[in-house]
Order: sequence, then structure tokens, then C-alpha cells
Amino acid sequence: MWKTKSLILIVVVWVSLASIGFPQEPSESKAAPTLAGSTPLTENRDLSDLMIEGIGHYLDGALAEAADRRASLWKRDFSNQHAYEESVFANRSRLGRIIGLADSVAGNVEMAYLSTTSTPANAADNPLFTAYAVQWGVFAEIHGEGLLLQPKGPIRARVVVLPDADETPEQLIGTAPGLAPVHQYARRLAENGCQVIVPVVIDRSDEASGSRRLNRFTNQPHREWIYRQAYTFGRHIIGFEVQKVLAAVNWFEQENQKADIPIGVAGWGEGGLLAFYSAAVDTRIDAALVSGYFGKRDSLWQEPIYRNLFRLLPEFGDAEIASLIAPRKLVIDYSQSPQVLGPPPPRPGPPRLGASAAPGVLSTASYANVHDEVNRARRLAGAYGSFLALSADDGKPFSRLGESGVHLFVQQLIPGMQALQSPGEPPSEMRADFDPRQRQLRQLAEMEQFTQGLIRSSRHDRDQFFWERLSSSSPEQWGKDIQPYKHYLWNEIIGKLPDSGMPMHPKTRKILDEPKWVGYEVTLDVAPGIFVWGYYLLPKGLRPGEKRPVVVVQHGGGGLPSDVLNDEGPYNGIAKVLANSGYIVFAPHFPWRGGKAYRDLQRKANPLGLSVFSIILSQHERILDWLAIQPSTDTSRIGLYGLSWGGKVAVRVPALLDGYRLSICSGDFNEWIWKNATTDWANSYMLNPEYEMFDFNLGRTFNYGEMVALIAPRAFMVERGHDDGVGIDEMVAFEYAKVNRLYDWLRRPEMTSIAYFNGGHEINGIASCEFIAKHFKRPIYIDKTNENP
Repeated sequence: MWKTKSLILIVVVWVSLASIGFPQEPSESKAAPTLAGSTPLTENRDLSDLMIEGIGHYLDGALAEAADRRASLWKRDFSNQHAYEESVFANRSRLGRIIGLADSVAGNVEMAYLSTTSTPANAADNPLFTAYAVQWGVFAEIHGEGLLLQPKGPIRARVVVLPDADETPEQLIGTAPGLAPVHQYARRLAENGCQVIVPVVIDRSDEASGSRRLNRFTNQPHREWIYRQAYTFGRHIIGFEVQKVLAAVNWFEQENQKADIPIGVAGWGEGGLLAFYSAAVDTRIDAALVSGYFGKRDSLWQEPIYRNLFRLLPEFGDAEIASLIAPRKLVIDYSQSPQVLGPPPPRPGPPRLGASAAPGVLSTASYANVHDEVNRARRLAGAYGSFLALSADDGKPFSRLGESGVHLFVQQLIPGMQALQSPGEPPSEMRADFDPRQRQLRQLAEMEQFTQGLIRSSRHDRDQFFWERLSSSSPEQWGKDIQPYKHYLWNEIIGKLPDSGMPMHPKTRKILDEPKWVGYEVTLDVAPGIFVWGYYLLPKGLRPGEKRPVVVVQHGGGGLPSDVLNDEGPYNGIAKVLANSGYIVFAPHFPWRGGKAYRDLQRKANPLGLSVFSIILSQHERILDWLAIQPSTDTSRIGLYGLSWGGKVAVRVPALLDGYRLSICSGDFNEWIWKNATTDWANSYMLNPEYEMFDFNLGRTFNYGEMVALIAPRAFMVERGHDDGVGIDEMVAFEYAKVNRLYDWLRRPEMTSIAYFNGGHEINGIASCEFIAKHFKRPIYIDKTNENP
């Protein structure tokens, strides 16, 4: 980069900053082997590996301790049922937000029969019930679809029956192969006088997980495909399907105006999960039957990612969720869960596309695991502990939900019912050539169309959440007004680590001795298992008491601190350029080295209400604390310059840490919400393996423009290569326009800039070095021959 444009930079910097002069000549004094105030760094193992391991151990400890810390969030009152329900109302509301209940379910629900000239609404029939193909509105363009089983005798209960993700409603009534009659639990309930709605559940196939326009398809299960899109907007595949249940319950309630009949939910596998959450959030449900799903959630991060729930575990395990059902009835049927060994196999083609799905397994919990959680739920329910019944085969799991669990559930739902009626005649399918795949794809398409629409409509949400509530009358007023938003971004979206109180214990060792600067390797403790590791470049020839600007240069994913000193490659030796110009440089390590180990950190962090950036922010807090006590640091001139993942750092970290007075985002700035959620751009994270990238509810609160607004009026710059595949110029410019407008409003237009250049995913350094030199009032020199000055 420097060969073609460096002379221009020298002239620009020299003309604008001529009065400052050149850096001091290097001192001949020998550099110390360690920095003052530190102890020798003697660790010889790979510090990047140790960082990943240490963060993992920290999160493992937090997961293990989560259950013990929940009590403070609950204030149960057992004096009477009304008092109890009031006392857990806030907990129930928070659970609803966690599972993504962000939309208002239709109050007046029409249950519509589905038929065409060739396909009747009557789907099946036997002497005891008739099955109808039905659809009901939920919200916006989202509908529930499935079967309505109408008993031919008196209706004794109304039940939403939820299949596992890989079962169809027809299998649960016996008109499609796959289940023995004893496991056709929707049929068994209908034969025993229950009016039953069986919704379609989004399956684990990857048939439609991709873009037909782009001709790019992934191996993400349909559930993950929707999860990824929805999560950014505070929605969730779980929430969508629970809302379908709640809309069906609304219809039951309408029917109950004629006769008050008990309402229940029942399900196995993924259906058991949905039944469980539905009963926990809706007190109109009188009883729930949960099969193939219940137990300790400490290992939630190892389950398929479509079960990932942000901030679940600090407040809720399955026992706490069960306590929200009390004093209503809950039956836990200990049966084998669906066996899921991972996502569908990779598709042919490039591995980043064909193998983009997240790993995750489902297996049957041990009886001890389930039994312990059941007992814990009973203890939490106090006076209502008898609400929960456990159905088990002498400590062994049933093969799946069957007669025992259904019988116990019916007894809870319909008091006085002693035995189940014997199975009737198998129902007959009445729809010729019915294809359940088309129905599955319709349901999937509705969710995708809705979430894709949120990319556009979420702009209004962010305007209402952020811009419309703030005053840009002056930089001082802006600085005061944005403080609650800093708190919200850190605590509610990214997640904030508790203060560990751990001293930084700086350790250093000299690793480089160049003509104009000396380099040290540095580690700083942050919390148990978490530390900072980086390279510190200190100019030679500093006078006693002299203060210099500091630039923290953050490398990108897969890199190491040494990369930013390399003249070849995307960083173009930027750390050396700065150090040779008399700047102090600190190059911290970013823990992403590619692959599953880093992504596991995000999976572990999310259920705790944390993310990897919770760790990064704590590391940078410690970096700023340490830099502040170094004798040559000018704390009014500390900047951050990051490429790629480092660019992500350059947006998020200075937004929350005011110690950075300048920030340059290179190779990352974007219309971030679009990049995360769109299914119509090849480099979207929807079509790539970075499944750890998504932040819950970020799309309704902060895009990059809003994050940078938390930096304002401090100096901020974007560096953008026209050929950089992380984005497209039009979308980058669209988002940056908000930044530019804000700095104009604040009458500080000189504090922000965007520089485009002919190039790709790299630090260009021409305009960015000018920006640094201008704001930190120290020239930056680049030899036109690409040699160090």
C-alpha cells in the first residue's frame, strides 16, 4: 500500500502538522528485559490456546454456579393462588421475552377449514372423531396450520398436541406411517373425548434452508434457518411456535364461552419443549404433558442452536420454569428424547456454504437427572409441590410418549376419569395424494418472509428506541443523554461480566528491539481464567515525563498480535509504521482462531446472558487501566484501530469505553442488521458458518450507526475497500450516513470520516494515518520506498 501513496501522506501530514516536528532520535540506551511495575513473563505455551481454554473454564464455572444464584430473582408468595401468580408475574414476563414472544397474538382467532376443489377439509375419520385440515391466524402473516380433531361425542377437554419436529400431525393420528397406535397420542386423546389441535412444527430438514435466487443452500436444519434470522430481532423459533399454541388457546377460550372446558397442552421431543414453555407463559392452560424433554439445562450450549436462549440460565432452569405452571398440573413423562447427532450432512460444494450449520446433539437425560430436577421443582413450588407428577418405567425411559403418560395427563386434566377408552378403528385418510411437505414449506416460508420484513421495519424500531428520544442540541447534552443507552447495550444486549476484583498482575518480557522502538510481550489478568495478551511497542528516546499518544491495533479473526507488524498481508505493517513515527502501540490478541473452540465460547456465554464481547470488553477495560499507569501514556490520546474482527471491536468497545478517544473501523463497518439477517446476499451470516455472530434483540435497538452514536463526539473513522467482500459500498454508505448526520448535528463534522480505496479486506492506512495524525497531533511517516524510516 505504501509504495504508491505514501508520498501523498507524508506531504499531507507534514503540511498540516509541520509545527510539531519530527520524533526524537532513538536512544542508544539498552532496553530493560521487563517493563517497570511488572514481573517476568515466563509462560512458553501457546497463549492463544490458553486464552480460549481459560475463557472456556470461566464460562463453565459460571454455568455450574447459575442455579445457586437464581433465588434472588424470585419472590414467591404462597399465601394463596392469586398471590402466588402475582408474585411470579415478572418472572413469567421475562421468560416470555427470553423465548421471543415479541408480537401480539391475535385476540379473535378464526379456525378456518382448508380445502380446495380437489382436497376436502375432512382429512380423516373414524367412529370416535373426525380430523379436519385447519389454519388459524397468529400475528401478521404468521398462521398456525395442522389438524383439528373433533370428537363425535361430548367434548371433555381441549388440548393442543405438539409433535416432535420430525413428526407430522398425520402420524399422531395414524393416517401416516411411523408410529404404533399406542404412541399416536393425539388420536388417543381425541378418542377419549378431547377436542385436539395438532399444529405443524418446523422440522429438522434442510430442504429449503437457502436462497433460490442465489442458488445457495446450506445444511442448516429449518429450525436453525429460522432461529438465525429471528434471533437478531428478539424473536425465536421457539417463540413463533409457542405463539401458535397461544393463538390456538385463544380459540379454545372463545369456544369455552359456550361451555367451560379444561384446556391442556401435550407434546414429545421438540413438542414437549413447546408444551412446557406454553404452559409456563399462559395461565389459561390447566395442565401440561411434557415427554422427551425435561432435566437440567447446564449443557444447553451443547444442544442444537435452535434451542439457544439468551439469558435463560441466570433465572431459569427447568425446575424454575415448571414452578411457573404451579399450582396448575404438570406431568413429566420420562421417555427417550429424539436422537439428534448433529445437523444434516454437508452439502456438496464450498465447505463454508455446505457445512454452515451449527453442531448440536440431543440425547436422553438420565433418570437421576430428570428425577433431581423434578424434586427441585416440587421444592420451589412450596405449598403447591403436588402439582407435578412423574411418569416413568421404574427408572427406565419409555420409548416415547404412550399410554402411561397420556392416562396420567388425562386424569390431571379431567378429574374422575379412571381409564382410557380402548383404541378405536384406525382413522382413514380422506385426502388423495396429500403431501405434508408442501404444508411444512408453507409454514417455513411464512416465518422467513416475516423475519425478512423485520430487516426493513426494525429501522423504525431503532428510531423509536434511540434517535427519537435523544437531543443533539450540543455535544455535552448528547454525552449525558446517551448514558442509559450505553448501559442498555452493555448489560442487556452484549452482557457485562461481574467485576472479579482481581488485580491485573502485569507480566512482561522483551521480544523485539528495533532501532526506534522496543517490543514487549504483555499479559494482564482480568478474571479467573481470563487474561489480556498482547504486544507493547514503546518508542525509544522518550524524555522523562514525556507523554505520547497510544494506538491499540486490534487484529482480526484467525490472527495473532504479531500479524499487525507484518509488512506483507492485510495489516501492511501498521503497528511498525506507528511505532516508527513515535507512537506507543499495543496490539492485543483477539481470541478467535477459527473453528469450534471459539464458537463454543459464544454458545456457553449466551444462556448466561453474555457473549464473547462480554469478555472482549472486560479485556479492553483492563488494557485501558494498564495503559493509564504507564509513565509515557497520554490518556487523552488513546485510540483503537481494528481490521475485520478488530473492526467489530472498534465499533463496540469505544461505544462503551470512553477511554478510547479515537476509533477506526476497517474492513467491517456495515448495515450490520441486514448483513446478519438477510437471505438475499451471498456473504450474509445466514449463508455462512459464523453461527456465533448473532446478538439477541440487537436489531430492534442498535445497528452500527447507533453504536457509533455512543462514541460521538469522539473521533471515529471508517476505512472501506471497494472490493472487500464483508459488505457492499452502498450498504456501508447507507449506514454511515447516520453517523455523518449526527456529527453534523453536533457541529463536529471534522471528528468523523469515511475513506474508500481501491482494494479489499485490508488496512490501507493512507487516510486513516492522516486521521490519527490530525487528531492526536503527531505526524506519521511512511517511507515511499516501503522501507522503515
